[in-house]
Amino acid sequence: MTQPKAVLLDIEGTTSSIAFVADVLFPYAAKHLERYVTANSEAVAPILADVPGENKVATLLDWMAEDRKATPLKTLQGLIWEQGYADGTLQGHVYPDTPEALHRWYTAGVAIYIYSSGSVAAQKLIFSHSVAGDLTSLLSGYFDTTTGAKREVESYAKISAAIGFDPKEILFVSDVQAEVDAARMAGLGALLIDRNGGPADIHSLAEIRL
Repeated sequence: MTQPKAVLLDIEGTTSSIAFVADVLFPYAAKHLERYVTANSEAVAPILADVPGENKVATLLDWMAEDRKATPLKTLQGLIWEQGYADGTLQGHVYPDTPEALHRWYTAGVAIYIYSSGSVAAQKLIFSHSVAGDLTSLLSGYFDTTTGAKREVESYAKISAAIGFDPKEILFVSDVQAEVDAARMAGLGALLIDRNGGPADIHSLAEIRL
């Protein structure tokens, strides 16, 4: 594999705990959804326009329950979480090896990007209000479902074009085999991470020396 000039990271299960998203962020958004929509009706109207049904909140809660990767839902969740981070209720979880790896790669001149199904706004919140402090200065950019689904080869081709690197110069890391496969089919280097020690290429970001 070509020496990577850029690293593209998934969040859940890769930089951060799946449990943080599932057990902290999602319940927080569900709890505050109706109140937020009511209090910010004018601002959220364009977002709700893309949500079917008469009872938009009910539809959004259903989507949340089934973890649907719908852009309107992800956008709203990000806005709700923004309030929680701002008032200190929420802090973004990152594994201890995550900030260490980010600093190491950044110092080595490697560009670091995030690609997650959570909205770009939500991604920025996790890293700007992380338990390790504000890590956003180490990151060069963010991608979400507006670029395309994470299991589609075309999404990785789009990201390569957007950041201006040849696909083979980009290393993608995810805990989902189908995403790793799609990235590889697009010509990227890709590693499967399993933080529970299961069959995978790596079990920690500390193993990636660039």
